[in-house]
Amino acid sequence: MAAPGRHVGHYIQRNSRFFLNNLEQLWGHRSFGWSPALRQQAAQANKDSTETIVIPRKKTWSKEAVLEALASTVNRDPTAYPYQFQDDPYLSPRNNNEFKMYSLSLESGRAAGKFFVNSNPKFFAKDFAEPHIPCLMPETVSPCLEEVSEEALKERINLRKVTAAVDMYDQLLQAGTAVSMETTHDLLDLICLYCDRNPVQEGGPQTENTEESGVETRSSRGRVRQVSDFMKTTWKEGNNAERIFNLLPEKDTRCYSALIRGMVMHGAYAKAFSMYTDLLNNRLTADVHIFNALISATPDVREKYERWELITDLLNQMSQQKVQPNLLTFNSVLKALRTCGTFPKSQALQTLNEMKAVGIAPSLATFNHLLAIFYKPGNSGQSSVDILQEVISQLAGCSLTCQDPDDVRFLSIAMKICLDSKDLELAYKVQSLVEVGENWRMLGDSYQSSIYYGRFFNLLCLMEHVDVVLKWYRRLIPSLYYPNPQGLKDLLQALDTDSRLDLLPTIWKDIRSLGHDNKLDVVEEVLTLMAREKHSPEVQESFAQCALDVKSVFDGESGRPSLNWSTSALSHITSLFLRANKTQQAWKMLQLFKSNNRVPPDWLMDDFLSVCRTDGSAQGAVDLVQLSAAFCLPATAQLAKRTVAEFDLTEEQRATLLELDSAGESSD
Repeated sequence: MAAPGRHVGHYIQRNSRFFLNNLEQLWGHRSFGWSPALRQQAAQANKDSTETIVIPRKKTWSKEAVLEALASTVNRDPTAYPYQFQDDPYLSPRNNNEFKMYSLSLESGRAAGKFFVNSNPKFFAKDFAEPHIPCLMPETVSPCLEEVSEEALKERINLRKVTAAVDMYDQLLQAGTAVSMETTHDLLDLICLYCDRNPVQEGGPQTENTEESGVETRSSRGRVRQVSDFMKTTWKEGNNAERIFNLLPEKDTRCYSALIRGMVMHGAYAKAFSMYTDLLNNRLTADVHIFNALISATPDVREKYERWELITDLLNQMSQQKVQPNLLTFNSVLKALRTCGTFPKSQALQTLNEMKAVGIAPSLATFNHLLAIFYKPGNSGQSSVDILQEVISQLAGCSLTCQDPDDVRFLSIAMKICLDSKDLELAYKVQSLVEVGENWRMLGDSYQSSIYYGRFFNLLCLMEHVDVVLKWYRRLIPSLYYPNPQGLKDLLQALDTDSRLDLLPTIWKDIRSLGHDNKLDVVEEVLTLMAREKHSPEVQESFAQCALDVKSVFDGESGRPSLNWSTSALSHITSLFLRANKTQQAWKMLQLFKSNNRVPPDWLMDDFLSVCRTDGSAQGAVDLVQLSAAFCLPATAQLAKRTVAEFDLTEEQRATLLELDSAGESSD
């Protein structure tokens, strides 16, 4: 029997000319860059021996190839917590707040360790790792060159030592040493990026700025802007960037670009446009980065209905200066259009046509801005749904890559549109896109990911059958999503809608494990659903056991702060004990009414009396009427009459009830 490789070789050699001819007809050689010499060489190879098998060159595998191959055979465990918490199961987070706190703690400890290693490299000089892992070794954080030279300046720029770099630049100027324009560009970029201050070293003490990251600031025109740590400092008049810029004998576009982008980044919007005017007066042409920054700043320098005019003017100037736009240009236009009043839809479509005309493919941020323009919260317009359906159909099965910082916002708004329009089929398509390859990374950080999965789970609870809901519930929690109290309420309502209340004890265990047993509204929702109607004896027994566990939460037996008893919680737990024939626990619950200054409802006292009649406990009925009188319930007289009529009482018990009945009537 011939070897399989020989058959493959014969097949390729016999059919290579057929493939080659068809490719020539369909595409032509030039589209593949084939030269006549290569075609002649291929033809000569076909004429040579038909029995020769060409052995391919040795394949060089990367060091991670084996690990990647093994990782591809392992699926995600939906019952496990995220991998970063598996080293210490005690600290496994149970809800989104704990996830955020533990994640920040881990990152803070990692940053502190890195800061210590980098600050004390002499203690970590030996490297025992094999193979060598550069990221675990100390970084060079202190300048090694002390002499006044351009190389020392470059070193300080690479180390992001803003103050030291500026001092070195001044010393070079005082010594009469010329600094190359390339190094000057890098220095201006560094100063403008960090707004003339040293960046806070990772893990180190924050002396200049101790505010939390990601704070919101409001611009002069009322637009809320998210800023990160290095963007919080406002642009100061006459800072080192402006001073060095003014000292330059010749200023090129790159110098203007550094200052304009820095001014836009740090809130000096009007000054950025003034700098752009100065660039034009010096007969220079701007680059695409300058125009992108100015377009993104238009909402902060013009009123709502005047912004599109300024954007159009900037785009026309780009065309006049022959500056080719890029993806960020069009995304900046669409993002600015979101603030241009109530009629930006036609301009958005015009912008998309321009993108198509210049051959620029949109990114997820493009679609995000487009959906935001056509979609209004609280109004599930069909136009936004149609756009989303078309976008998802184009992206189906594609592996997504991040090309714009706003790319991570698309999936969240897409799922919000699905939720508002109650379009479950479209939501499944969005989720299918997330599950392709590593597209889950496009969900953003843990907070944005939680918002996405929360909306998806909410839609499932509203529209899907409970069995499917529970399937997704086990698939998402806790490996991908920590449900908030509202998400758990949605799940409880889904169980109620499909009459699967028998699963409430199981869901209650999950509520406790997720740390939401301290939310009174969630606990009362569980009790209300269990106590609303009667079920089979087996279900009532499981409900009673669940109610006993709920009681421990109110009593503080779980080691956490106890909840305050409410009348409804006391009533429902008592009713569940009565239905499961746990009369002793029910009597204890009645005592809790008194100790917590709560009054039991009349229906509960009637149910209690019915249980006493079933058990044939006349003394229990008398005690119940006495307890009702102690609560001063209006139904005391009615309970006394029922007890006299329905129970075999002794003369002493009858006299006691008649006395309570007369006392109740006299009080009336």
